Amino acid sequence: MGLDEEVRTFWSEDMVPPAIEYLSRPAMVSMADQWFEIASMEHFWIQRRFRVLQMLAGKSIREARELAEIGCGNGLLQKQIEGNYERSVTGLDLNEYALTRNVSTRSRVCCYDILDRNPKLEGSFDVIFLFDVLEHIRDEASFLDALLFHLAPGGRLIVNVPAGSWAFSAYDRVAGHVRRYSIASLSTTADGNVLDITAWTYWGLPLVPTLAVRKLWLAIQRNQDSIVRTGFDTRAPWINRALGLLSTLEPIPQKMMGTSLMAVLERRRSGGL
Repeated sequence: MGLDEEVRTFWSEDMVPPAIEYLSRPAMVSMADQWFEIASMEHFWIQRRFRVLQMLAGKSIREARELAEIGCGNGLLQKQIEGNYERSVTGLDLNEYALTRNVSTRSRVCCYDILDRNPKLEGSFDVIFLFDVLEHIRDEASFLDALLFHLAPGGRLIVNVPAGSWAFSAYDRVAGHVRRYSIASLSTTADGNVLDITAWTYWGLPLVPTLAVRKLWLAIQRNQDSIVRTGFDTRAPWINRALGLLSTLEPIPQKMMGTSLMAVLERRRSGGL
């Protein structure tokens, strides 16, 4: 069977994951697979990230004809949008390990390398989500140029990235992060790729002290295999609930600082007389 004909269905203990469409061959990505074992719909950070998205760009989700997520992984954002907006989100990723664990129920799930620029996907999406992906990419320019191939005219790119270069730690290295961002560095990236930031916010301000503690704690850890779990796993339901409540103690949008940065970007329009 050729690659274009190959569609596999994967099973988990309690559900039938969506069939994966293989538009490209699976490939290794700069992302720790262990993260997908920890991240869940119940994790306070996943819930807070979605709430920030709703406050910053909920209207864009409601008005878009077609939505896509590049780096969809195990489908948490897809599932949240399905449940809250009754919309499907085409998921694109190269990480087969994550795709086999995708929890979306009505969305298309594709193993796809955006650098392939499949002509059937050119200009297909009014909104593209790039959530916690850009920090893994060394060549931002080539990646964003390929991403824009898939964005419809007048479309929007919604990005979430980790914030604060000061907070770069062993967790970032093991998770495959190349960098953390400020609004200044994200603006430089946008400007160099013919994009304008039209709305943005830091978020996670109440969690900044925990980020500092995490950096110090992980600096003395010797077990590299446990760093992702140590840095992201809340370990107990009551801790997860407490951090969830703490994370809400900030206005959105806010321009001070945070553990993450979310922004809406649009392709720059050519000027004219």
